[in-house]
Amino acid sequence: MEQQGLVKTSEGKHIYLRPVEMSDLDDYYAYLSDPTTSRFTGTQKVFSRQTAASWIEHISKPDSSRVDLMIISQATDRLVGEVVLNDIDPVNRSANIRIAIAGQANQGKGYGTEAMLLMLHHAFGTLNLHRVELSVYAFNDRAIHVYEKLGFKREGIQRDCLFLNHQYHDAITMSILEHEFRERHTPNSCNAGV
Repeated sequence: MEQQGLVKTSEGKHIYLRPVEMSDLDDYYAYLSDPTTSRFTGTQKVFSRQTAASWIEHISKPDSSRVDLMIISQATDRLVGEVVLNDIDPVNRSANIRIAIAGQANQGKGYGTEAMLLMLHHAFGTLNLHRVELSVYAFNDRAIHVYEKLGFKREGIQRDCLFLNHQYHDAITMSILEHEFRERHTPNSCNAGV
């Protein structure tokens, strides 16, 4: 059952995307505190409940440089992650995308692939962007596989950019251009779909 007052921005088969609400605080705080999520995002900050509430308040305000959407399970109406377009540059028609799926229980179910696809449709089909880039840690093989399946191309490596558990890790910079996305994912393309 959809929660009162919450609007689905984009809807897929297993998930939908919508703006964050203060009613998400418990799930969002748990998501921010999850060690698996923190490892894959490289987050080393410890969040308090108040910090999480302040961040929800911040990303709820209109900001033309970013689009923050929560990933919600169709089956449970519970938050399973977030997907964000940030650093939106209307002159160069570019942006950065980032995604995180909350905890191991929600990973490996296709939520991330579906959420990325919905957000990329928004980026290229609504915001008229030309380029979307991301950065992924080299140890995150599952995410790299998903990004390549979606059509992202590897562009370079940021060497030793994350220090985690007594070890340095590289990050891989990847991007997808509007024509690459449309060729692969729009209805009139022979290869439409994931």
